[in-house]
Amino acid sequence: MTTEGDARTRRGAYATGGADASRRPHVIALAVTDGTPTFELAVPCEVFGIDRSDLVDPWYELRMCAGEEGTLRTATGLVVPTPYDLDDLVAADTVIVAACARSRQLDPPPGLVAAVRKAHELGRRVVSLCAGAYVLAAAGLLAGRRATTHWMNAADFAHRYPEVRFDPGPLYVDEGDLLTSAGTGSVIDLCLHLVRRDHGAAVANEVARRMVVPPHREGGQVQYVRPPVRATTADDGLALVLAWARERLHEPLTVRRLARVAHLSERTFARRFRDTLGVTPLRWLVQQRVRLAQELLETTDEPVESIARRTGFGTAANLRHHFHRVAGVPPMTYRHVFRSGG
Repeated sequence: MTTEGDARTRRGAYATGGADASRRPHVIALAVTDGTPTFELAVPCEVFGIDRSDLVDPWYELRMCAGEEGTLRTATGLVVPTPYDLDDLVAADTVIVAACARSRQLDPPPGLVAAVRKAHELGRRVVSLCAGAYVLAAAGLLAGRRATTHWMNAADFAHRYPEVRFDPGPLYVDEGDLLTSAGTGSVIDLCLHLVRRDHGAAVANEVARRMVVPPHREGGQVQYVRPPVRATTADDGLALVLAWARERLHEPLTVRRLARVAHLSERTFARRFRDTLGVTPLRWLVQQRVRLAQELLETTDEPVESIARRTGFGTAANLRHHFHRVAGVPPMTYRHVFRSGG
């Protein structure tokens, strides 16, 4: 899924087509910091660093740029050669900030932040992969702009950078001159999207075919997020009600019935529930039913109609409606992606 901003009309300025591009490759600078996750670093190397001049000539030129001083290693200890520096990063056509370790999220290298800011001021296309969005935000590039990052960092990122129009849902966000990706696997989606923007769908599809990955995935990262199960120790009575309800999700459950089990009035129960869990009782029930449906879709061959009855949604149509709203994809799409041993 892509979220495209009003800057869509500016995309031609960042494409590699045209007369000038026929004389030199589009230079991509990949900023590397110490502790970068290996997978998120490997994907842009696979997409842009391998010679694919049989598809487009010239292909991209990938330059590994040191985002900080010293020997740089991935999170798994692999040494990353970085023959280029931050001056080379600023001079590139596209700047990609790879995912970074938690220490760099909290305190991005000042030189890298300044270089990314300067590159954007010079009109470069700037991209972040996963947690690399922290560097773009620290540089002030995302203020007032839509952006995303890994769903596990959603609350933290939104808290640290309230000026960013943070969207936890899509696999990547395309704002024209600024692009951000969600976590891990979505790095592939964004890198292929860049190829699609620059060279068209046919070329991007062929790159995806060679990588043995889908050229485009439906839905967003929300389909990979489990509905929260927030047990509480602050209210043992409420915790007992939650456990009671989870055992009876297939039954008709109302606020009145839950309040009766808690020995509280409906109004008091609803208020205490919302204050403790941050959602209404009915919203919590939908989340738990979707969670149960996810488990059944992953681990059984039961038809959607049967799962709808077992989860308390009653009908397949009702299940599809709520499942799509919570998980971002239809039940059968979810089963196709996550079916154990499928």
